[in-house]
Amino acid sequence: MPMSASPRNRFERRRAETRQALVRAARQLLADSGDTSASIRTIAELADVGFGSFYNHFTSKPDLFDAAVADALEEFARAVDKHLHGVDDPAERLAAGMRLSARMASSHPEIMRILCHSELGRISAGCGLAPRARHDVEQGMTSGRFTVVDPMIALTVLNGSLLALLQLWFHQPEADRDHAAAKMAETLLHMLGVSVEEARDLARRPLPVAA
Repeated sequence: MPMSASPRNRFERRRAETRQALVRAARQLLADSGDTSASIRTIAELADVGFGSFYNHFTSKPDLFDAAVADALEEFARAVDKHLHGVDDPAERLAAGMRLSARMASSHPEIMRILCHSELGRISAGCGLAPRARHDVEQGMTSGRFTVVDPMIALTVLNGSLLALLQLWFHQPEADRDHAAAKMAETLLHMLGVSVEEARDLARRPLPVAA
């Protein structure tokens, strides 16, 4: 019935808005200091929602902060995906992804601060860039593009390298981000089995334009 469908849709919309408000509040706390000790009441006030609303969406504060990091990672990944659309070579995708991440420090500063304040385990979770990087590594191994024998070790190195670069930019904003990211991409590609010459070339190619 049309009359019953409208309130249900309105309820679901408001419920989604409340959840997103809590996620945004958690993102703000993570970006500002990384401090997750704020009380649920403080988080609810920051989100401008009722205290009781929290438990309609999350079981605990760690659950909320995990969701906030996942939300930031997914936004991060979608921004990178816009540039990598149509790039099929896994080596080129990894190199461009690392270099595009450097540009994100300026275009998406909140996300960069969140990642800098987050643990490697959260960055390596099954959302955002992690599953995309895993796909690229596995595709590169299957095609013989990469010679690395353990994809999990490769992914850990990739994620750790990204976090290290973010920390560098966070603490030394004057650093040449593009140069550092290109050198890191070159090193990682060589580690994965790409020749020195080709790794250097891939790390210095013009970045793909967003679709």
